[in-house]
Amino acid sequence: MINITFPDGSVRQYEAGVTSLDIAKSISEGLARNVLASKVNDKVTELYRPINEDATVQLLTWNDEEGKHAFWHTSAHLLAAAIEELYPGVKFGIGPSIETGFYYDIDFMDYQVSSEDFPKIEKKMQELVKAKTPITRREVTKAEALDFFTKKGDEYKLELISALEDGTISFYESGKFTDLCRGPHLVDFSPIKAVKLINLAGAYWRGDEHRKQLTRVYAVSFPKKSELDEYLVLLEEAKKRDHRKIGKELGLFMFSETVGKGLPIWLPKGTDLRLRLQNFLTKIQKQYGYQQVITPHIGSKQLYETSGHWDHYGADSFQPITTPEEGEVYLLKPMNCPHHCMIYKNEPHSYKDLPLRYAEFGTVYRYEQSGELHGLTRVRSFTQDDAHIFCRPDQVKEEFIKVMEIIQTIFKALSFENFEAQISLRDPENKTKYVGSDEVWEKAERAIIEACQEKGLPAKVEYGEAAFYGPKLDFMVKDAIGRRWQLGTIQVDYNLPERFQLEYINKDNQKERPVMIHRAPFGSMERFVAVLIEHTGGKFPLWLTPDQFIILPVSEKYIDQAKEMHRKLESMDLRGVIDERSEKIGRKIRDAELKRIPYMIIMGEKEINEGTLSIRRQGEGDLGAMTPEQFAERINQEIENVM
Repeated sequence: MINITFPDGSVRQYEAGVTSLDIAKSISEGLARNVLASKVNDKVTELYRPINEDATVQLLTWNDEEGKHAFWHTSAHLLAAAIEELYPGVKFGIGPSIETGFYYDIDFMDYQVSSEDFPKIEKKMQELVKAKTPITRREVTKAEALDFFTKKGDEYKLELISALEDGTISFYESGKFTDLCRGPHLVDFSPIKAVKLINLAGAYWRGDEHRKQLTRVYAVSFPKKSELDEYLVLLEEAKKRDHRKIGKELGLFMFSETVGKGLPIWLPKGTDLRLRLQNFLTKIQKQYGYQQVITPHIGSKQLYETSGHWDHYGADSFQPITTPEEGEVYLLKPMNCPHHCMIYKNEPHSYKDLPLRYAEFGTVYRYEQSGELHGLTRVRSFTQDDAHIFCRPDQVKEEFIKVMEIIQTIFKALSFENFEAQISLRDPENKTKYVGSDEVWEKAERAIIEACQEKGLPAKVEYGEAAFYGPKLDFMVKDAIGRRWQLGTIQVDYNLPERFQLEYINKDNQKERPVMIHRAPFGSMERFVAVLIEHTGGKFPLWLTPDQFIILPVSEKYIDQAKEMHRKLESMDLRGVIDERSEKIGRKIRDAELKRIPYMIIMGEKEINEGTLSIRRQGEGDLGAMTPEQFAERINQEIENVM
């Protein structure tokens, strides 16, 4: 007999060789019907794998992230199996689960496939689901794997196999379909009750634009049709909220092929919004003792070799810039931290000087492949709300907590109420991709974990997601329609101070290394604004929106009075515009609604004679008459309620 320990701490005994599915059946038939995969000793695995010794077991359903991803990973195999039947001879790249479904990269050879083929593919997938053919796992030698895919003529799988070690390779088979995969998967396809192919996109093999472009088929699946229906409604809502569409409608930003791909240009209203965000954070930072700095847009290659960024990110940078002087090489700045290290190193420091907090809205440049560019969320030039804190080891936790407070203040002001935290640690099985000793990593990881515990912030731990120089805490925000975005990050770094030989004189008059904390509450101004647009649908908080009001004269003869009122309201620190067009008032109101301007002020003879304003609130309708002073008080009160 073996002991099985469950997440609640309870223990049951079973015979050795019991499967997770057997365990689920022993608890309830309902659970057995809904369980998708199992987590045995923290490793997600199939339900049919035998358990031969004492273990901790978590039975995963659709409500668990790991269960959902096993479901979508299996759905990717279902998609590939259907496509192989419909288009014999196609070749397959990779087919992972992603945050909202799954995709498969496919070389369709000479077949012409478009979205018009989606119903045919979905129908074939449904046929395979109904067949309930078991999905079985088979471990193979490297020679067997190479032989199998050589006969199939699939150079993509052969390339993947060539990088694997013998003894670590497995196939998953269902009916006629066989795929190279680590798993895990469902027992069969039958739980996949609803599937929908979403779109096609080009994707270079292995992300290399010099390799062949494959077709990436995006799809989603659910255990119930009703859940698919709900998802499709959200998908339509997401299209309406697309920041590229709304950004164009509101005149916030633009792109120009002539200027260059992935290089956003901020238009006047977008610049106003962005500067307001920056001023908001600058004011908070001042309260926490930050000093503002400005660094160049380029740096010498030597700077990034010293920091280690060249070795880790050189391939993602723009090509080095050479000058007429022999051996002089520069890079467009891919990150701000090495520059801030040099600011710290500019003068000697005592333990009494620390912490030092340098903040910069620093524009950086990273080369993204053109196929990966997407509005403001994936660009080649972006501005980080960057700051680096240099502190003593005994100050790390306190400084970390203060940064958490700043991030939570920002989320509150912008109504990001639904968020969770993720602690990203080293991969304990593969430490070669990280710099620094085990001792400093353990210190840094412990500081983050203790800070979260002290603030009562629940945080999910993810191994292998740390930066190469240190662990981090990321904030995952759910927007108004339930999508998750990574916004805000804090990273503890014992390594850059070592690489740059940064020092301070401690209490014992000895030289000591400071600890460096990297933090960016917004992440980047571009991505944050994109998420904010989609979260609000372009209806920004009143304190942030470029125009708080629009004056709508009922005819041209009231424009002079409207201008006078505009000056008066602006003298009260309110922001707005006048619609001077010779349109009917109904049209002006509709257009103001489309521009998402919060308040409309209608001015006609009655309002002018009475010295009042006729106010409409977007989405609420008429609010009645107010004096300018009452209107200003209403706006200020509305802002105070959220700040």
